Amino acid sequence: MHASMRGRELAFAALLLGMLVSQLEGTIVVAALPAIGADLGQPEAAPAVFTTSLLAVTVSTPVHGALGDRLGRRAVFVAALLLFTAGSLASAVAPTFPALLAARVLQGIGGGGLVVTAISALGELFDARERIGRQIWSTAVFAVSSLAGPPLGGLVAATAGWRWVFALPLPICAVALALGWRSVPRRRERRAGSFDVAGAALVAVGGAALVALGSSDALGSDPLRAPVLVGAVLVCAAAFVHVERRAANPLVPPRLFAIAPLARAVAVTALSGVALFGTFAFVPLALATGLGTGTAVTGTLLLALTGGQLAASTAFSVLARRRPALAPWGRLALALGIAGLGLLAALPQLDGGPLAHAVAVVALAMAGAALGLSMAAYTLLGMGLAPADGMGATMATLMFARQLGGSLGAAAFGWLLLAAPDPAAGLTAVLAVAAAVVAAALVIAPRQPAVDRAGVTPPAPPGTTGADAR
Repeated sequence: MHASMRGRELAFAALLLGMLVSQLEGTIVVAALPAIGADLGQPEAAPAVFTTSLLAVTVSTPVHGALGDRLGRRAVFVAALLLFTAGSLASAVAPTFPALLAARVLQGIGGGGLVVTAISALGELFDARERIGRQIWSTAVFAVSSLAGPPLGGLVAATAGWRWVFALPLPICAVALALGWRSVPRRRERRAGSFDVAGAALVAVGGAALVALGSSDALGSDPLRAPVLVGAVLVCAAAFVHVERRAANPLVPPRLFAIAPLARAVAVTALSGVALFGTFAFVPLALATGLGTGTAVTGTLLLALTGGQLAASTAFSVLARRRPALAPWGRLALALGIAGLGLLAALPQLDGGPLAHAVAVVALAMAGAALGLSMAAYTLLGMGLAPADGMGATMATLMFARQLGGSLGAAAFGWLLLAAPDPAAGLTAVLAVAAAVVAAALVIAPRQPAVDRAGVTPPAPPGTTGADAR
């Protein structure tokens, strides 16, 4: 293997391992929550162990993207990996519940950096066609963490104890650090100017308020606290736009939105987050209501969601090499999302039976395909349209839009379900509105093929230039 290609392969392996530990830790802890709450004497507060990390991941994503553009991917990747490792160790030995929450914040900040740095670095390491072929690996990491995380967490918590759930990623972190220490691209010329502290603070406050609304039923349905959080989100959003327009080095550069296809991709990503991520908690309820199935059968049926995602991502990785225009793939994903969510909306009104089960499997597979295909298409489209010095900011903006869209959708759909006359009607309304949101995304989706700037010139070997190695 040529030296430069070998370096890129090592960097690719390190980045994938970083993504794996970050996403796996987000799912593996879920099954251990009851044991954590019982052991630390906070059974009712145990879900905060999950939501605290989710908050940290979400609000730190734009910061990591901007820092990567300024300092280089290697510096941010190593720092994020060390933060994640320290947070994992602190979580494993946490003596009290508050100490565990503090450790989870540290772990979440590191985890957010690992994901956004990995995606940004992939956009810089490989040209357009190589990215398409390697996209299946990112999908595989997501699928492995989604499928293996919960059962693995439950098994470890029941045998070795919940503290070992947080110790599991440590060997993988060590391998990722060894591989990425020299291979992940670095930046030799650092950008002048101050960091956008005001923008970062507004993202932290506003993003935390929105994620709290979407991840906490108690907050989302509270008649006093929910309006306060909504107000905080709106005020922070308006102030953020004002600050970013005037900042010397904005966290989310307004110039990104001057690129029309990229602005549309961000909007579509946010709407897809509302509809496809915001309905995660409601899909199992729709299955149980419409099919009359128990937890075990519902969990088995949900495998169709992951199966659809893997099948679509695999087909994309193969077929898109011959049809590399990404805009049509994105529109296909949205069409599948409309159909899948539309079928799921009908489930709560069915009375079970073989036909209803068949509809459920097809609907879940289509929704999963929409999820996997839309993430792949719009991430790659964003890579191709990103300014030469703004890959991290572009990828962070896409991820941030998806995460906040999911939180907004979860909160809004929760309120809609509470307002419905009965659960079945509420679930139908939730999923029908989600299908309508995807239809709106399809209307504004980019239609012209994107010019992939990164594909014009092959990427330089990691760490060789200040202009191309970030």
